[in-house]
Amino acid sequence: MELEAYLKLNRASLEEWQEALRRLSDIPALECHLQCPESSAPVGALSLLESPVGSVICLQASRPMIVKGWHSSTPVWIRVLNGAMQSADDAIPFAPGDARSPGSLAFQLSAGSQVALVIPREFPGEAEGEWRRGSRSRICALFDRFLFQVAFARSHAHSVASARKLIQGLIRHSLSEEGVDLCCVPSLDRRLQRAIEKIEQESDWEFDLPQLARHSGVSERNLYYLMRRETGLTPYRFYQRCRLIRVRRRLVDCQCEIPHISWYAADEGFSHLGRFAALYREHFGELPSQTVQWRRSLLDTADEFA
Repeated sequence: MELEAYLKLNRASLEEWQEALRRLSDIPALECHLQCPESSAPVGALSLLESPVGSVICLQASRPMIVKGWHSSTPVWIRVLNGAMQSADDAIPFAPGDARSPGSLAFQLSAGSQVALVIPREFPGEAEGEWRRGSRSRICALFDRFLFQVAFARSHAHSVASARKLIQGLIRHSLSEEGVDLCCVPSLDRRLQRAIEKIEQESDWEFDLPQLARHSGVSERNLYYLMRRETGLTPYRFYQRCRLIRVRRRLVDCQCEIPHISWYAADEGFSHLGRFAALYREHFGELPSQTVQWRRSLLDTADEFA
């Protein structure tokens, strides 16, 4: 899932999903409806990255659903990443890089769809005639560069800076201002891709730079500099980040009375709990206990609703 480092909700029930969207949008009347409500299967996952100038939300729907009652006082930019998203009112599909003017937003997500939404806190173009949708290709370029940067972020502060740059770029573009930086998303060297895939997919693998270099078909020295140049991270730093993300996913999924944070950390090779907590906060901007508490509060609200 895109923005997996900021996963807030996974394998969610409809009640959890709806409560999460209500909190994030600050709209208590927002409603979510399933097209096949008789099934009890999870409805999807949600990630959130907040910055001082706005938020980036990534929604992943496991089942077809309709979201109504979302009202925004600012424009909303939408990047359809997978599947389909369409207007709930007239069934018109949303295009990748679409933009919606301030007002009500009702949409339908197909099963397996994944969309990213940008919601700024304020929008300076309030005067009539200043708002424009802008070029979808330029909007997609800004989104894609941002998603690449966050995937290889050195820290939470780096991710927040990338989100700020994305939102400010979208605002400038919608106001027809010049000078929007549209650097292309890097195309990773195939040898580097092999190294990244091994680190991401082999959760039981223990870091071994010589072995990783052999697997990638490049020398240790070249692999180190290649990854540093194209992603900004060293191979070990990326390996460490992937382990932290796996712990986060387990914490988000945890529904037990007492979350065993130390167990999950130890399973990923973090033997010192204090050091692990510091690294976790550095990468995600919150402590492991805060990740658990946010999901727990949704479960409590869902139980009350039931």
